[in-house]
Amino acid sequence: MIQIDIPGGEIYDEVRNKILTVKPVTLQLEHSLISISKWESKWKKAFLSRAQRTPEEIRDYVRCMTMNAGVDPNAYLFLTAKNYEDIQSYIDDSMSATVFRGEKKPKVTPRAQTSEQIYGAMVVLGIPFECQKWHLNRLLNLIHECEILNNGGKMDRKSSAKMMREMNA
Repeated sequence: MIQIDIPGGEIYDEVRNKILTVKPVTLQLEHSLISISKWESKWKKAFLSRAQRTPEEIRDYVRCMTMNAGVDPNAYLFLTAKNYEDIQSYIDDSMSATVFRGEKKPKVTPRAQTSEQIYGAMVVLGIPFECQKWHLNRLLNLIHECEILNNGGKMDRKSSAKMMREMNA
């Protein structure tokens, strides 16, 4: 979990024709399968894809990550560039000591993937649903490790060939 301080301020509401005051708030954020599932149910597209997101979609993902209740929806309009940098660093963190030989970043699949596909992998691999609250990268590491163990402790052929190429280089 990460905590982000939003400074607050004033914003003009064109619909109501008045100025709204937004109080400073500290958000508690969690990048998890639950957060991704919430975002995908609204936007109807895979979060784990290479597609570019609009500023509104990015801001909404921060809302989906928010663990504290009762946050003024307008508070997200006051996220700073530094807030977004800190959030991105948190999302990118592996949150794990596990290192996979010859692989930079474990992925369940290289194509766009939905939350339901990750839930499906959890069911197939017998991973308890309480892990849906883990940092997503930690959960993906666990899924990848389970796949390796189910394969007799060996990497798949593609990963093994990649590791050999890197070692030979």
